[in-house]
Amino acid sequence: MIALPSMRQLRYLLAVGQYLNFTKAAEHCFVSQSTLSAGLKELEDSLGVQLIERDRQNVSVTPVGFEMIHRAKQLLASAEDMVEYAKTASQAMTGTIRLGAIPTIAPFVLPQILPEIRERYPELKIALREDLSANLVQKIHEHQLDFAIIALPYETEGLLVKELYGDEFWLAAQPHDPALAGKTVTVPAKMAGRLLLLEEGHCLREHSLRACRRSETASIEGLEATSLLTLVQMVDSGLGIALLPEMAIKGGILKNTHLLAKPLDAPAPKRGIALIARQTTSRIDEFMAIAKVMTEVHQTSQSA
Repeated sequence: MIALPSMRQLRYLLAVGQYLNFTKAAEHCFVSQSTLSAGLKELEDSLGVQLIERDRQNVSVTPVGFEMIHRAKQLLASAEDMVEYAKTASQAMTGTIRLGAIPTIAPFVLPQILPEIRERYPELKIALREDLSANLVQKIHEHQLDFAIIALPYETEGLLVKELYGDEFWLAAQPHDPALAGKTVTVPAKMAGRLLLLEEGHCLREHSLRACRRSETASIEGLEATSLLTLVQMVDSGLGIALLPEMAIKGGILKNTHLLAKPLDAPAPKRGIALIARQTTSRIDEFMAIAKVMTEVHQTSQSA
């Protein structure tokens, strides 16, 4: 029978990989340094490969060690899901859900869905985190978040993904800008070379480029915004034009500006709003319930 690594050994490996310091890793795991070193040595012996290199000055992870750390994160997350499932099997819709959302969605969706979730499921608590898509996906994989609300298209391989509805792009510009001529806006002719973008890391940047059928990633004159609000302020200052999500337009992001926004010609480009989780999540009932609330709230707002 193959000797399998223990959860304890995998946690030691992750700690050393994180801190690259045996003393700090041992403190993180609440064990002595000798205990951690012995456990890691047992892991290396059982696998027959070296995972960590160290001398008196440095600690580093071997190429095999990096792959083992990646797999250890997945194994530990699945094990924690199994334990959570056992705890919540008879107590669905209770406890705390750690929910993430990207910055271009959170301000416009969360204020609408959270009161509805509280009303329907008073025993369910929501702990929120706003972050970029890459960080949210990583935290999902590492069991630091339960679910996240992101925009598609985005790489979600290995995750449970439920796309809920589309969010069309509108063009925002100053009132007399030629790009706003007509009832709707043509893409991409009237936007070439004038489009302002969010900085690297925001998926809305790639979605805007995709909507304009642009392959280049540089914003005009190197100007890039750190947030959606900053992007609006840049357009309001006359620096260019921008594509904004419909939910942001209807959520009042242009309030107190001089800007106008118009929808793009049909079929208008759009992003997909999705709820994601680990495929092994123990909170599938909560996942489906939150997805249902989001869909119903969106449908109500569209018909209002």
